[in-house]
Order: sequence, then structure tokens, then C-alpha cells
Amino acid sequence: MEKRKAKSLARRERKVAEAALKPDTRLLSGRNWKRDKYLVIMMVPVVAYFLIFNYLPMLGLYMSFTRFRPGAGFAGIFTSDFVGLQWFKQFFGSPYAWRLIRNTFLLSFYSLIFGFPVPIIFAVCITQIKNKGVQRVSQVLTYLPYFISTVVVVGMINNFLSPSGGIISRILTGLGAEPENYLGMPQYFRLIYVASGIWQSFGFNSIIFVAAIMAIPPELYEAMDVDGAGKWRKTWNLILPSIKPTIILLLIMSLGNLLNVGFEKVYLLYTPGVYETADVIQTYVYRQGIVNQNYSYATAVGLFNSVVTFIIVFLSNRISRKLTDTAVW
Repeated sequence: MEKRKAKSLARRERKVAEAALKPDTRLLSGRNWKRDKYLVIMMVPVVAYFLIFNYLPMLGLYMSFTRFRPGAGFAGIFTSDFVGLQWFKQFFGSPYAWRLIRNTFLLSFYSLIFGFPVPIIFAVCITQIKNKGVQRVSQVLTYLPYFISTVVVVGMINNFLSPSGGIISRILTGLGAEPENYLGMPQYFRLIYVASGIWQSFGFNSIIFVAAIMAIPPELYEAMDVDGAGKWRKTWNLILPSIKPTIILLLIMSLGNLLNVGFEKVYLLYTPGVYETADVIQTYVYRQGIVNQNYSYATAVGLFNSVVTFIIVFLSNRISRKLTDTAVW
């Protein structure tokens, strides 16, 4: 009996000691509030931003299952007639569904396939430059296009490809070729979109890879030098394996945007004559929702796009976890 009491007392004392050592994770407890109140206050605008602009608008997804009346105001989202999957059936039954899905996927897929390796290659090359001055100038020159407004970039593209006086037209004329209006030709839209996107973003996107390469211990480079390894061998056997987790994580995040083509750039570049290869889900949603005021139908199309994007991210994360043991979650 006494042994049992002693064990019970020891167990109770151990729990009290563990509770005393365990940190208080309650955000607004008295002790934590006094210590972290300024951090909590700084966090309030961030939380408010996401609640107002990211989570609260999700209530509007209910419109995709109703016949929303614009004059009913916000309350009309929940008081409009429920129509179920009518708008989804209308979208998949329309002649534009496959074209929109195809164009959205191909623009994103080409941007990913041709654009994703470029920052990695550039980061490897830039870290091999011994002259620090040349290295910094190269980085600055490649970072600058990322900070140029999309409107300005599209204006530059229009000027370069203008059939009358554009730089490309002058070069072609000098070579004896006849310049054409490439922006008005559907077969060239994807090339123009992908190439200009790579030029604009590869420098800025390389920052993370440069940081990952710089974090490789110098001792590993010294060991490779002792083994007589050249630059190519260092790249394949040291640099790329060391930054593989970073590459995989960024690739998964890029797959999350596989159906989210940049609306602004497509909208500014395309014309009705190139809808065949340029019209994407985002621009179609804009025309249906804002121009034609068919809010329920546009919401349904946008919801379909979001669901497919979520499925792609989820599956790619699961596959990455099984194959490489690296994942976002």
C-alpha cells in the first residue's frame, strides 16, 4: 500500500515538474501577452489582410451553385435560386471549354518546362564567376527586368515586334525577310509569352538557388579539388545534389500555379484574332464575369480552375514525398 502511494506521489510530482517545464503556448495568456503584445499587434494587420482579401471572398464561391442576381447585393449570394451544377455543365458543354483548358495548361507547362531550369543554370554559372564585380553587375542586370511593370513589358514587346519600325522587323528586313505582325498570328503567341516571361523573371528567381549554393560548406569544394574534380563534375556531383531539396520544393510550388497563367500579361497581349492559342481560363472568367456580368457562371469556371490546381499540388506533393522524401507538407 505504501509503495503504491509512493509511486502515485512520484507520478504526480513528475507531472507537476513537466507542466512547469512545458512552455505556455497560449497566445493571450497573461505572461505571454506582456512579453509578446507588440508582436501580436504587428501581426493584426497581416491576419486582417488574409481574412478580408483571401478568406472572406471564399463565401462568394456559393454563387457558382446559384443564379445570382447582381441587384440583390451581398445577401443575394445566399438568397438566389439554387441551381446545383448547372453552370459547370454549361461550361463543359460549351465549345470553349477544351480550348481554354488546353491554352491555360500549355502556356503554364511551356513556361515551367523551359523557364524553371533557367534560374538554376544561371545560379550555377553566376556562382562560378571569381570576379565579384562582374558577378554583382550580372546579378543586378538580370534582376532589373523583374521589377518592370507588366504594362511596360508588354509595351516593349509591341515596340520590338511592330511590323513597321520594330527592332525585329528591321533585323528581318536587313536579312531580306518580310516582317509580319507576329502578335496577330496565333502560332507565335505562346513563343512570345514564354520567352518574355523567362527574360523577365529568371534573374529574380535565381536568388533562392544562389543562396542555396552559397550555403554549401567550403570543405566539400576543397575535397572535390583534392580529388581533381573539374567544374562539370562539381556541378553534377556536389552543387545539384546539395540544392535538390530546394529545387523540389520550388517545383511543387510552381506546379501549384500550373493553371494560373498571368492574367495581366495575357490580357494586354492578346486580341480576338489570337484567341485560338491565347484565350485562357482567367481571361474567359473576366469576360463572362465583369464584361457580361454573368457572375455565377464565371465563379463556377474559376472554382473549377482552383479545384484542379489543388489536386495537382496535392498529387505532386505526395509523389515527391514517396520518391524523394522531400515535400512541402
